[in-house]
Amino acid sequence: MEETSQKLKLIVFELNGEEYAIPVNQVRSIEKIMPITRVPNVPGYIKGVINLRGVITPIVDLRSRFEMEKISLSDSSRIIITVVEELEVGFIVDAANDVIDITNEDIEPSPEVVGSVANMYVKGVVNVNKRLFVCLDLAEVLNLEELKGNSNES
Repeated sequence: MEETSQKLKLIVFELNGEEYAIPVNQVRSIEKIMPITRVPNVPGYIKGVINLRGVITPIVDLRSRFEMEKISLSDSSRIIITVVEELEVGFIVDAANDVIDITNEDIEPSPEVVGSVANMYVKGVVNVNKRLFVCLDLAEVLNLEELKGNSNES
């Protein structure tokens, strides 16, 4: 039985000096920081919403979500617009660095401790050309069940 290694493209971005990666097939676009409208009664890590080409998109601050130190946004800060289970969401990151090609065999299971990001958010770790990337599970980062639960309350 022959097993073929599946090729994957990952978007690499930076948070708190560490590099993280998400599958490019979940990314719609990478945008410069734009005005964000606050929304009441949402979890603290949700910064608000933006109107991006006519689509109202919720914006998540990944630093806040991962309980990292807050910093001011800079010229290199970006909003990565993603689609997770048909929900369009933007993530504020410190910088969007790169696109890399890997195979699914390059993804190693995450060790028990991966820096400051809770293990439940991590799909695995990729080591490419002496660079280490933490691959995030966006559905877990968003906690879709929690978000859907909030929107169904009356």
